[in-house]
This record gives sequence, structure tokens and C-alpha cells, in this order.
Amino acid sequence: MSNFGLTKGAHSLTNRQSKQNRAMRRYCTYIIYIIALLNASIATKAASPEDIKWHNEATDTTTITKILILATDFDASTPNELMEFIGRQFIGTPYKGGTLEGEHEQLTVNLEEMDCTTYVETVAAMALTVSSRRCSWQDFTNMLEEIRYRNGQIDGYASRLHYISDWIINNTHRGYVREVSDRFPTSDSQIKTLDYMSRNRQSYPALADSTEYERIKNMEVGYRSHRYSYIKSGRLYSKPVVQALKAGDIVALTTKTDGLDVSHLGIIVIEKDGPHMMHASSKAGKVVIDPLNFADYMKKNHQLTGFRVVRLVEQ
Repeated sequence: MSNFGLTKGAHSLTNRQSKQNRAMRRYCTYIIYIIALLNASIATKAASPEDIKWHNEATDTTTITKILILATDFDASTPNELMEFIGRQFIGTPYKGGTLEGEHEQLTVNLEEMDCTTYVETVAAMALTVSSRRCSWQDFTNMLEEIRYRNGQIDGYASRLHYISDWIINNTHRGYVREVSDRFPTSDSQIKTLDYMSRNRQSYPALADSTEYERIKNMEVGYRSHRYSYIKSGRLYSKPVVQALKAGDIVALTTKTDGLDVSHLGIIVIEKDGPHMMHASSKAGKVVIDPLNFADYMKKNHQLTGFRVVRLVEQ
């Protein structure tokens, strides 16, 4: 029945019920939050899982739980809304590259230092966890392994999805993401052979191991003359392209560098002057919403050729 037919008393009753519902929702969220924190506290007092490398297990598990609960209470209607909301929780987090590297491959969790890839992966794993109606740090770490490694399993250095093309294809097949670059107005395609890692072996300490080096080379064979869709940087001055971008989109910036498909990742947010990129910036030294709008950012960075757009799939 339309509210226009309600009496003043009925309106008052409806308002009281609405307030009671909101209060009950906040109370339930608070209880869930406390229980989750207690579970995290108990878990962190136990022996750490051997396959997880924590930056700071106590603070990281607490932060994960807090953000997952906040994102659940946010009640987003789409995965994109979750991506933007969760991504904003990390604004100001210090930038640090190479946090995934170590003597042997482990699932690394570091919420206090991020580069562009670990930032987007962390946000995506949290969004997928919430979308799956789960809210524990254990659920998050399971999801992070799912999207970071080939077929969701750690099996040495080469099992990590180093190339973004490989990351997109593997996670598309597993039902976590879909690339929408080819659906954009005036999209283009590019053909590239992805072999940057094997050709620059000295830059990757893990590739000193001959077995891992050969495994990387074997993986790269599948990306000889690899074709992918992208949107050229100059297209961002076209209104239809700008309108096609959505807040929460993952943008993968394509590069002129030989043997490499993508050199930077970010998340789109919509500001008053249009799309901006939220990303872990080495220049700013932290996670920021870039002060330049996305079109000007792309124009300024001459090594970039364009961008690809990836969206999470509802779980």
C-alpha cells in the first residue's frame, strides 16, 4: 500500500518500526563483530598455520575481521560497490613492493604495507568473501589463495598468477571475475608475447632455481602471441567510454614494455570531475585516490598504452 494513504499515527508507527529495525541491525552486527573478534583472538593465540606468512598476525586478523564486518553491514547490492567500499578502508596504507617474495612460496598476508597488486588482490578477496556471505579471517585467507594462485592452490613460485592476463583467465574460469574490456565503446585489441619474467630472470630471485625458471617458461608458452582487448588511453576523453566505467571496476593498465601486458592496477571511484583511480601509489608512498582524474593520469604516463576493465562476479 502506498505511504500516501497512511494516517499521521500510522506514519509514526512506521517510523518507530524503522528505527527499531535499524537498532536491531546495529545490535546484531555488533554481536557478530564481538564474536568474530573473539574467534580471531583465540585463533591468533594458537599456532599459526604453516602455510601463511603474516606481517603481524594479531593486528592483521583483527583488521580483516573488522573490515569484513563493516562490509557486511554496508549491505552492498553489487560486487562493485563492495570493491569501492572495502578499497576505501585502506586509503593511507603505506606502499611497499616485493612483500610476496621470500625463501619459499607461502600465502602472504600484509595489511599494513601494499603494492598495487597486493592491494587489489586483498580488496577483491575481501569483497568475494563478503559476497559469499562469510566474514572470518580464515574465509578471507582461503579466498586470497583462491584468486592469487593457479587453480587456487600454492605449488611453488610458478603457481602464483604473476601476469595479469594469466590472473584474469584463471579467475574467469573459476567464476570469480569477468573482463568487460571488449564491451566498451571503441575498444581495441593487442597481440603480445608475454615472456618478461624469463627474459629478465636476474630480476626475480626465485628464478635462480632452475625448476621454477623452467616452470615459468612453460607457463609463458601459453601466452605467445596472446590477444587481449583494451581501451586506448585517448578514448578516456570520449563521453561514452567514461560513462561505461563504474565505481569499483578493477582497471589493469597496459604497457609498452616488451614481454609485459600490464604494469599497474587500481580501482575506479567516481568523483565530481569523473573517474579517478584508487591505487597503491609508489609515487605517493601509500594507497590514495589519485588527484588526477583517470584520463589525465593515463595521458601523463607515456609508458602506458591503455587499460583493461575487470569486474567481480556475484557469488
